[in-house]
Amino acid sequence: MTDWSRIEADDCAVPADRPLEELVRELSAALADPDPDVRDGAPYAVLATWIERGVIDEPRRLALGDEMAARFQDPEIQARTFAPLVLDMLVEKGDLSPSWVDAFERWYPAEQDLRGHDEKLGWLHAVAHGADLLDRFGRDPEVDPARMLRLAAARLTAPTDHVLDQLEDDRLARAIARVLTRTDLSESDATGWLDPIADRFGADRLSTPVPAHLSNCLRTLRLLYVLADRGVRAPNSDAAPEALPHGAAVKERLAAVLDRIVKR
Repeated sequence: MTDWSRIEADDCAVPADRPLEELVRELSAALADPDPDVRDGAPYAVLATWIERGVIDEPRRLALGDEMAARFQDPEIQARTFAPLVLDMLVEKGDLSPSWVDAFERWYPAEQDLRGHDEKLGWLHAVAHGADLLDRFGRDPEVDPARMLRLAAARLTAPTDHVLDQLEDDRLARAIARVLTRTDLSESDATGWLDPIADRFGADRLSTPVPAHLSNCLRTLRLLYVLADRGVRAPNSDAAPEALPHGAAVKERLAAVLDRIVKR
């Protein structure tokens, strides 16, 4: 097996004694490995670097993206939840296939295993990793941003008994806010995706204990209100927050939806 830690330490230099195709296959398999030290360690860093530097050429990148899109149907949770990270790398590089968006749209609201972290499997982050890809797709000029906002609503209204932890709800709120920075979004599209949430939860009488899916939705929308008011930064950036073009309308609609959900 390839010593990926050594390759990472060598500035991710490509081994001269192995075909690149074989190495990419091994990296792809590593990012579905149940061992978190394999999946989330040196192979992840090497793959990201090789994609960024163009070591992996466009045909191989497109094939890799198709493989990740198919992985959304994998029976293993860690394989499904690390696929969005690879697709995020590829889209950032400039690669995009409509089939990737379709596969992601089918998987994201349907995923049932929403654990942020597992003692044996390590980080899983279905909601957070999916949010990162939703952000990436939603800001790509070839993807309809309103479609990604509707997808966020579908994730927020999907039934679950799991209360999100490990800042999963924050990651989703920030992804939504980032999509809402698109200047080609109409005001109607910037607010209309909230209608299914209001319809889904607004008719219910709030009970205690609060159902997990409702708690997840409320916490996500509350942070989104703050971001709509203050603006949103890119991940890991110290740049000034970017304003939402329809921030005032988004805040007004969020306040109305939150009020509708929590009133008795």
